[in-house]
Amino acid sequence: MVWRLAEQGDLSWIQDFLMQHAQSSMFLLSNLKTHGLGSDAPRALRVWTQEGIHSGVFAITNEGMVMPQASHANEAEWRAAAGLVAGRTIIGVLAEAHQARQFLKYASLGHHPCEVNRDEPGFALDLNDLDVPNVDGLELRPLAQAPRSLIVKWRRDYNVEILGAPQAEAGTRAEAEVSGFLARETHWALYRGANPVSMCGINAQAGPVVQIGGVYTPPDLRSQGLARCAVALMLRHLHHEGAQRAVLFAASDAAAKAYTSLGFQRNGSYALVVFASPTHEKTATVEKCT
Repeated sequence: MVWRLAEQGDLSWIQDFLMQHAQSSMFLLSNLKTHGLGSDAPRALRVWTQEGIHSGVFAITNEGMVMPQASHANEAEWRAAAGLVAGRTIIGVLAEAHQARQFLKYASLGHHPCEVNRDEPGFALDLNDLDVPNVDGLELRPLAQAPRSLIVKWRRDYNVEILGAPQAEAGTRAEAEVSGFLARETHWALYRGANPVSMCGINAQAGPVVQIGGVYTPPDLRSQGLARCAVALMLRHLHHEGAQRAVLFAASDAAAKAYTSLGFQRNGSYALVVFASPTHEKTATVEKCT
């Protein structure tokens, strides 16, 4: 099928289609909810759909993150998708793992240097089935109540450890991210007594579905079940607020074990690919692939 640029009249079915694939579409859904089509915001989307059928979406943010949701796309369609972003800055790919690898292959970007390049196991949970562990002595508080300097340090360390960010950039990035967390009220700190011991948050939300992310416990406090308790308390709160389902991706075996202990079930895989430096998908490269 031929890709065509999405129009305002497509938004309703696109959102319905993405909700059917919510596990790997949360960033797409959240960005569309926040910015719609045609915004010049960095994370606003330019979106294409598969002509004549409602079975595929291909998108790129203004800052250059590629985000497809097209599980039935064939080789020709992936080559054509690479052509859609010819000449654009590309900073990475966030997508269901197989789709991400297909795009990178046919865009000849599979060997581009990366800050992070991994496929993470996905998990999903009906919040009616949440299994809350013993949380005696622990309290979840809005992130704004925690010392900002500590939260920025944690986020900086998270960026280096989990996202592979260079040390020189991680601090500045963390400052900006924490400002966003506070403004949107999307993150929380877990306290034990008077001390913050872990943090977690919502990466994206679409209707009754929330995507959990930013879970971090400093190394000296690990192996105590604190991250698990933080996520459990946050999910219980979100369920009371109306959320019905949670999805997430595990960055480690330890994280996966913690999530399954809360009732999460394995559900697909997600590729997190962030380039070490932006690249431009050249028309010549696309033509060479076709």
